[in-house]
Amino acid sequence: MQPIPHQPQLCFGTVRHLRLKPKRNAFSYGVYYLRLPLRTLAADGFDNRFFSRNRFNLLSFHDKDYGDGKQKPLEWIDALLHAEGIDDAGGEIWLQTFPRVFGYAFNPISFWFCHRIDGTLRAVLCEVRNTFGEKHCYLLEGPGGAEIPFGLELRANKVFHVSPFCRVEGSYRFRFMRTERTAERQQYEHTTARIEYEDNDGPLLITSICGSSTTAQSISNSAITRAMLAYPLMTFGVILKIHWQALKLWLKHVPFFSKPVPPSSEVTR
Repeated sequence: MQPIPHQPQLCFGTVRHLRLKPKRNAFSYGVYYLRLPLRTLAADGFDNRFFSRNRFNLLSFHDKDYGDGKQKPLEWIDALLHAEGIDDAGGEIWLQTFPRVFGYAFNPISFWFCHRIDGTLRAVLCEVRNTFGEKHCYLLEGPGGAEIPFGLELRANKVFHVSPFCRVEGSYRFRFMRTERTAERQQYEHTTARIEYEDNDGPLLITSICGSSTTAQSISNSAITRAMLAYPLMTFGVILKIHWQALKLWLKHVPFFSKPVPPSSEVTR
């Protein structure tokens, strides 16, 4: 079921990454991210002093950062789903993504959770971006277009270059989990997105992003203040951490692969 009420959420959590071969490398760091109900929001902004839509603020969400950068995100995802033959995702669409911080954002991956009108999860679009300014989308569905229950393994062949320390081969396994709990008289939602990558020689990477947010109210000034105090330059840190981990892999003599030509199709299923 979808979170109720449909309010924008600011989730606090952790990114974890484990490389298994040819040299082991692991790291984790704290983050915060947005979960936005696109149909509920439509073209509206946010009723918050520190969080804005399409204008500068401490935190902001800009429509042009998603999809084709021209259409509103909801219009773009609806058109993409229809073009891919998915006509029964008329329910809420939750976009999970990093916000801009002081106007800057880099999103290695954003998840679009597309629901039917009855609240069941119909499809998940994974919008992946690399540090070369390129993007690609993996469209995930349940068997035969059936509901996607939490924890179901979804697979996609890797066709897009992300890291120079991985070939463009093999496949991804995705799992999405959500649980609810009550603490201090508030309802909290905990979400996890887990991605396992295996090349032609077997398992290589395990990555996850997990976090929690309150479902009873929209993003608050106090939550944003907490985020800025805990991670004042978070999105700048994301890109710095990517390059720092790349340097560590290079120093460990992990093989380096040149960037291939990106796929001609925008979407892989």
